[in-house]
Amino acid sequence: MNALDRRRQRALRLNRWTLGLARHWLKIALVVVGIFAALPWIAPTLMHFGLTGPARALYTVYSPFCHQFAFRSIFLYGDQTFYPRAVSGTTQLPFEVEASASAEWQAAVANWVGIPGRSMFASVETFDPYVWSPDLQFAAREFLGSEQMGYKTTLCARDMASYTMLFVGMLIYSIPVVRRRLRPAPVLLYILLGLAPIGIDGMSQLLGYAPFNLWPPRETDPIFRVVTGGLFGLMNAWLGLPYLEASFKDTRQQIEIKLLRAGLTP
Repeated sequence: MNALDRRRQRALRLNRWTLGLARHWLKIALVVVGIFAALPWIAPTLMHFGLTGPARALYTVYSPFCHQFAFRSIFLYGDQTFYPRAVSGTTQLPFEVEASASAEWQAAVANWVGIPGRSMFASVETFDPYVWSPDLQFAAREFLGSEQMGYKTTLCARDMASYTMLFVGMLIYSIPVVRRRLRPAPVLLYILLGLAPIGIDGMSQLLGYAPFNLWPPRETDPIFRVVTGGLFGLMNAWLGLPYLEASFKDTRQQIEIKLLRAGLTP
């Protein structure tokens, strides 16, 4: 086989691979997104059953995708599903109270408090969990949970809702009649339902903390995190999937025509 034949064979393999992707992209995406959305629930389950090694590996893998603050996360196998900070005005037992009784939380705090040039507090004894500080943030990220509190998911509540509802939206879109008839969400509707709720909720919280300090700090109630995240994920599915379907359909048709012209079976 000469060089030209080898190039043709590579081009043919690439075209067939691309054609397979164009035909089965939704199934592939469902598997990838489904696994990504499911593993955050598995990590606290592994912690609960004492399989801390695999669980910590999952927390590490997901750490680039989320802040992982315990007070903004979902907890499994414990007293409460959420442990929001006291500043949120929660009727539940706030994070500061519940975590303070945890040896695991004290250990996480000890890893960050008292380090010159990085910590706001001189020692664990002077650490105040009610004060928004780098110490609180890093400790809350490191803290995975305890036997009494349960164990957090690898993503925060808002992200969990976003990826879960993105997956649900993909499942709905995989229904043949929906896939044939659904058109992309109107941009204005996407902005109103997908972007505006999560943007207003998240930014109004962010801008209350340093370095902005535009108003007194606030923490969003967990239900708003879940609702805004879920809307964002579902609207992303509605907006994006029909466009992807149209793009892959066009790619599929072009490659099939190319193969037929070459006398090959698509």
